[in-house]
Amino acid sequence: MLQLPAWIPVHMDYEGQKRAERLFQVIIVLFGVVGLIWGYSIQQFSQTVYILGAGVALACLLTLPPWPMYRRRPLNWQKPRSSDASDSSKTKKKK
Repeated sequence: MLQLPAWIPVHMDYEGQKRAERLFQVIIVLFGVVGLIWGYSIQQFSQTVYILGAGVALACLLTLPPWPMYRRRPLNWQKPRSSDASDSSKTKKKK
C-alpha cells in the first residue's frame, strides 16, 4: 500500500466533512442548472454534460483533498490508559 509522508495531512474533522459535503452539493446543483439552461438555449445537450462535468471536476478539486479549512475543529481524544491499569481492571472483573 502507498505510504504517504507523515507531514501530509490525510484527515478531516466532522465539521469539515459536513462543510465539504454541502459545498460539493451546491457546486453540482449550480453547474447542473447553469448547464441545463445553457444547453437548452443553444439546443446542445452535450454542452450541458460538459458544464456538469466541469462542475464535478471543480467540486472534487475543492472537497476531496483535506484542505486546512476542513481541519479547523479537531476532536480532543482522551489520553490512552497505561497497560498496567487496564490489566488490573480486567483481573478485578474476573473475580
